[in-house]
Amino acid sequence: MKTYFIAVGALLALGTNAALAHITLETQEAPVGSTYKAIFRVPHGCEGKATTAVRVQIPEGVISVKPMPKPGWTLQTKKGKYEKSYQLYGETLTSGVKEVDWSGGNLPDEFYDEFVFRASLAADLPAGQMLYFPVVQECGDAAATRWIEIPAAGQDEDALENPAPGMKLLPKK
Repeated sequence: MKTYFIAVGALLALGTNAALAHITLETQEAPVGSTYKAIFRVPHGCEGKATTAVRVQIPEGVISVKPMPKPGWTLQTKKGKYEKSYQLYGETLTSGVKEVDWSGGNLPDEFYDEFVFRASLAADLPAGQMLYFPVVQECGDAAATRWIEIPAAGQDEDALENPAPGMKLLPKK
């Protein structure tokens, strides 16, 4: 019986490490029509190399994005047209931030850090569904990990090798 608990404990520990091996969002659910603080947790580099850039693609319906600067990193945003217009605080928004890039920093493999932006979740996003933020993690000139895989309908997210960070959309409050 003792051996069983040790084996279960080992499996749980391995499962936890596997779950923490990729970039994730700290808050993994939020109501549509609300403000959302996206905190991307970067737990390691690329195959032992230091992280030097983190690029986050902003999905449709995530609007009015305002990234948080990080000391020692260059912050850039790429803007573009939304697929449709959105209403926010009485204004019509037709374009905005489509990608947030932090680059030029140095996050050694043995350290952990977070990359943050604030945004609004459009009220017409589909509550009950997942929303994914594809991320590219660069580590020097040659190494990169693309956390961009989005599960197909019915597919288990844990089956993906490089899953994109995701959050569940809750009904509007």
